[in-house]
Amino acid sequence: MEKISEQMHNTGYGTAVVGTGGPDTNYGLAQCYGDLSLLDYVLCYAEARTVLPQCFPYNGSGIFLNGPGDNAVCGNTTRRSTNFQAAAKKVVWSAVQAAPNNEGSLDTRSCRASLENASSSILGCLPWSEGRALNTGCFMRYSDRDFLNKEQENGSSEDNVLVIVVAVVSSVIVLVVGIAIVAYIRKHRYIQMKRRVSQELHHNSLNFKYSLEKATNSFDEVNRLGQGGFGTGVLADGREIAIKTLYFNNRHKAADFYNEVNIISSVEHKNLVRLLGCSCSGPESLLIYEYLPNRSLDRFIFDKNKGKELIWDKRYDIIIGTAEGLLHAKIADFGLARSFQEDKSHISTTIAGTLGYMAPEYLAHGQLTEKADVYSFGVLLLEIITGRLNSKASEYSDSLTWKHFQSGTVEQVIDPCLVLDDNHRSNVLNEILRVLHIGLLCTQEIPSLRPSMSKALKMPKKKEEHLELEAPSNPPFIHESTMELHD
Repeated sequence: MEKISEQMHNTGYGTAVVGTGGPDTNYGLAQCYGDLSLLDYVLCYAEARTVLPQCFPYNGSGIFLNGPGDNAVCGNTTRRSTNFQAAAKKVVWSAVQAAPNNEGSLDTRSCRASLENASSSILGCLPWSEGRALNTGCFMRYSDRDFLNKEQENGSSEDNVLVIVVAVVSSVIVLVVGIAIVAYIRKHRYIQMKRRVSQELHHNSLNFKYSLEKATNSFDEVNRLGQGGFGTGVLADGREIAIKTLYFNNRHKAADFYNEVNIISSVEHKNLVRLLGCSCSGPESLLIYEYLPNRSLDRFIFDKNKGKELIWDKRYDIIIGTAEGLLHAKIADFGLARSFQEDKSHISTTIAGTLGYMAPEYLAHGQLTEKADVYSFGVLLLEIITGRLNSKASEYSDSLTWKHFQSGTVEQVIDPCLVLDDNHRSNVLNEILRVLHIGLLCTQEIPSLRPSMSKALKMPKKKEEHLELEAPSNPPFIHESTMELHD
């Protein structure tokens, strides 16, 4: 229908075929009187489209607007003279002879035969002043009134061209002026914002404008922590700090970011690393955190000796502490996530992170969503339970955990360092299996099946044990040769 509509806009005639020639193939045709304007073409076709659905589910239909439907319809009963009757016969006969030369859906022979049948019907209206006839799609009319569209027939194409040129030129001028005004306003606001932020940064106690270079020995590589943009240093007052490089996109509003730094720096929680301040004066923007010397959790749970120190109670506390910390981070809504447009459901960015913890849709498309965070949280849960690093090469990857879960032998993947007290084995084992179940729910391949972040962080808590958990579907990378990714 849309293909025909495009043709009708240009010529008042259109055809379309949908299908490959089988029994389900559909053919469509639409045609308007040749003396109509382009606007009338569009209106006529639009009216026909609204009526067409009434013909479903029949395998064919025809709609004729202003037509009698294979019959002759005579006009008023005013009888005309013999001369008028002769003229009417002549014009009808001329139309029969001329019509086969016009473009249409019928060949010359079929068109002539249809018009001859229509002319025989319409001449039966004489001596009345008007008659119309339709035969197999060919329409014919005579009248003592001029019903042809004079404006379309004799209109000046030069006038139309002039109107179009004036309209286009006017639109371009308005567009250019509008763009210039918007650009000027945005530039003026940007300059004012930079001045305001510069003044705020210069006078605020959270600004570490000159002390960071000294604290890090001119950002010596010796003080770098891994490859995540973090480094360490010591302030003049002896405090150890961790410094993170922050990359803004061009939509970020520095003033809003600095306001949030002021807010978040006053937040204190046992599961949140405290933000001490920032530096936005140099070529890079830097965040200053308190330094935590105990290093990463993986240095404990993946070590056979140190892993024995992490009994289930400690691991459970780590899980709940992580969940609470993430929940508080969500409530604080720190500005790093808002450095992107607020009307977007995801962030499209370059891939950055540790393999094994990144969701498959993030790896494939660079789209960072809440469900990608849920996936990472689920991986952490499985690692804490199994005591094994999650990676595709590992025999203790989440795919193997899933297979044991399916076969009912999931206890075989529990970390051997978790020596269970016989007196409390049943209760503790149920807690462990529940957390493992939650981890599998969070690492499902299809993002929409994963729980929300708030629900995922709430489910491990003991007071939520009464909630029944759904059966998880398969995690990604079940088959090494294939990887199904979902948007």
